[in-house]
Amino acid sequence: MTVVAGVAATSFAGGGLAEAETEVARPSTFTSAFTVWATPDVVYDADGKNVPGTPGASGSFNYMINSKEDVICYDITLAGVTPPYKSKAKTATHIHEGVPGVYGPPRIAFPNPSGSGNVLTSKGCLKGPFTTGIVKDGKDTGEGFTLAKLEANPTAFNTETHTESYSAGAVRGQFGQRMPVGGVDTGMGGTAGESVAAPRTVPGALVAGAGVFAMLGASGLRWATARRR
Repeated sequence: MTVVAGVAATSFAGGGLAEAETEVARPSTFTSAFTVWATPDVVYDADGKNVPGTPGASGSFNYMINSKEDVICYDITLAGVTPPYKSKAKTATHIHEGVPGVYGPPRIAFPNPSGSGNVLTSKGCLKGPFTTGIVKDGKDTGEGFTLAKLEANPTAFNTETHTESYSAGAVRGQFGQRMPVGGVDTGMGGTAGESVAAPRTVPGALVAGAGVFAMLGASGLRWATARRR
C-alpha cells in the first residue's frame, strides 16, 4: 500500500492501527466537485468561540469526488498562511464535519500544503477508508466516514488548515450545496453558468493557481463559479 507523504500510520486506543489512506491515480469520472474559499474570519474553536485565524490569509480548497469508489482528489492553495503546521491529527489540513460556527471532528486528513514564498500547495487523490489519528469514543474520527456522506449533506462540512500560531485554524471555509457532474458548486452559493468572481478577500495568486480549473478541464466537466450576491 502506498502511504501518502506526511500521513503516517498512527496507533490508537483499542490496539488497532489507523492506517494511512491510499494515494491513487485520478479516477476517469467524478460524482461531484466543490471549491471552498477559506478565510480567517470564520474560524471557531472546540468551545464554539470565534477565534480569527491568520490575518490576511486565505485558501482555495478544490475537491473532486468519486463517491462510488470513495476517492477524493484535492488541489489546495494557501496564501499568507505561515507554517509550522500543528494539529493533534496526523496532518493539519482537514475536512471537518461541522456546520457554520461548530468546530466538528476531522473526517479526512490531507498532506499539508508546502512550497516557498507566500503561496503553498498540496494536490493528489486519496482513497478511503479514511483515518485522522484523532480518537473519540474509542475510535478514529475518520472511521466509518465515506464521501457519500459528504455528498448527502455538504453544508454540514467545512475545511481548514491549522498552524502552530493558529491552532484552531489559520483559515476555514464551509462547503456549499452539492453539484453533480456537469456543474460545480463553489461553496459560495453559485450555480452553473455564472461568471468567475472570487471573493475580495482571496488574493489573485489563489485565483490564478486554483487547480480545480485544470482538474475540471481534464475531466470534461463544465466549470461554474460564483459571484457574491
